[in-house]
Formats: sequence, C-alpha cells, structure tokens
Amino acid sequence: MSMKFTDLQCKEVICVSNGQRLGFVSDVLVEIPEGNVCAIVVPCPCRFPGGLGRRDDFLIPWNCIKRIGPDIVLVDVKPEDCRTPRGGRMQRF
Repeated sequence: MSMKFTDLQCKEVICVSNGQRLGFVSDVLVEIPEGNVCAIVVPCPCRFPGGLGRRDDFLIPWNCIKRIGPDIVLVDVKPEDCRTPRGGRMQRF
C-alpha cells in the first residue's frame, strides 16, 4: 500500500480504546537516511479560538496505528503517553 503525505494530512485521528478524537494529522516524523516513517504528529486541541494556547503535540508512533481508512486513522495509544511539548519532537522510538 502506498499513500501520499497530503492524503494522510486530511485524516482525523481517533483513539480506539476510548473513542477520543485527537485531531488531524499535521506532520510525519521520518528516519533519515532510511526514509522510514516512525511517527505521525497531531497538534493538541487549542485552549482558545484562533490557535492560541497550543503548547503540545501528540507524537503517535507508527506501530500504534491500527487502521488507515478513507477519512480517519485509528490508533491504539493512551493520549497522555504520547503528548510531547511543541518543538521537543526529537525522541527516538
């Protein structure tokens, strides 16, 4: 199966364990030079309208993705375990 990044960006991410909507895919984390996708990045919901108050992102490991459908991405992860401060994405899976 192949997919363009732009196709992945349009998809909403939902946690299968509790049905929580985490948001929409905004970016992917890729290993260089191998080119392996190791995680997807989903911005946490904003505290205030217009994007103010956003400090964290959900960094969801690729192996936690259970299904990629036409409109959604189903993940099996605890949202509090994958929350990462914005700008602190350089962790290794």
